[in-house]
Amino acid sequence: MAGARHGAFHPLRVAAVDRLTDDSVAVTLAVPPELRETYRFTPGQHLALRRRSVDGSEIRRTYSLCGPAGHPDGPATLRMGVRLVEGGEFSTFALKELEVGHTVEAMAPAGRFVLEPTPGHFAAVVGGSGITPVLSIISTLLSQEPEARFCLIRSDRTAASTMFLEEVADLKDRYPDRLHLVQTLSREDQQAGLPSGRLDEARLTRLLPALLPVESVDGWFLCGPYGLVQGAERALRALGVPRGRVHEEIFHVDSGVSAASAPVTTQARGAVTATLDGRSGTWPVRDGESLLEAVLRNRADAPYACKGGVCGTCRAFLVSGEVRMDRNFALEADEVDAGYVLACQSHPVTEQVELDFDR
Repeated sequence: MAGARHGAFHPLRVAAVDRLTDDSVAVTLAVPPELRETYRFTPGQHLALRRRSVDGSEIRRTYSLCGPAGHPDGPATLRMGVRLVEGGEFSTFALKELEVGHTVEAMAPAGRFVLEPTPGHFAAVVGGSGITPVLSIISTLLSQEPEARFCLIRSDRTAASTMFLEEVADLKDRYPDRLHLVQTLSREDQQAGLPSGRLDEARLTRLLPALLPVESVDGWFLCGPYGLVQGAERALRALGVPRGRVHEEIFHVDSGVSAASAPVTTQARGAVTATLDGRSGTWPVRDGESLLEAVLRNRADAPYACKGGVCGTCRAFLVSGEVRMDRNFALEADEVDAGYVLACQSHPVTEQVELDFDR
């Protein structure tokens, strides 16, 4: 995909802002013809957005694309879901100030929480705004692959807080025999369906075998808050699902939660060599600095968004040397085994470290 691995942003015009719930909106961006190839996306990917705050500082956030993919000439529009986060500068701006005609800067689509249309049986466990990338996956899969089926298990606080309620209902009406929908509410009783309560590990371990043949599902997609995703992963592990069939994307991690790699001694000083868009450079790493921070001091176009180890925008291949990652909520085990790291969370262990952002 053109432009998918570098940090370039392009200004895109806001074509629509649709209220979904009291605390969420769907934002649609118009893509001009000359950028449609750049913004071609795989269902499940996200966009990094950028804006300047009133004090001139830069704010970056990532939001998942919710529309179907596969436009032959690239997408004319990009639609994403934004839920208000307490204290969140960008989400507050999107819900309270963003209007049609405004311009938003967007990086090319990125992310590996994806599913290309293929025959098979797939399932997802999502919580809250975790429905956003899965909505893109389901709508693309069922429209393009007649031999595919999908089971969507979603958890929301209340019916009124459920994002994309009508869109999911429309998909169920369109594909009644191929989309199995299970809705749970944690803070409200339903007249029909499952009793209220959280989808924790114990409940999912009992529930999933009753809903579908767990062992024959070709791919599981877990998306939402950290607790729900981790509980679902443990439930699937207890049910014997191979780790390679489970794909995760976490939308929110409390600051106290850690997913650090094994503790090792960090080199106080060192140097990082980085390749980005075919150009390489070598720069010193200051005390306590992440590799991303060292690269950004010299290459402002280095890709990043959350800087919290969640979005995966700063993913890079570790060519040589050794690093320690503080947190990793974005890379799957096979990516780490293959040599990929999150630059925003990586600190040098050896004096020389080489990263390649282009791989």
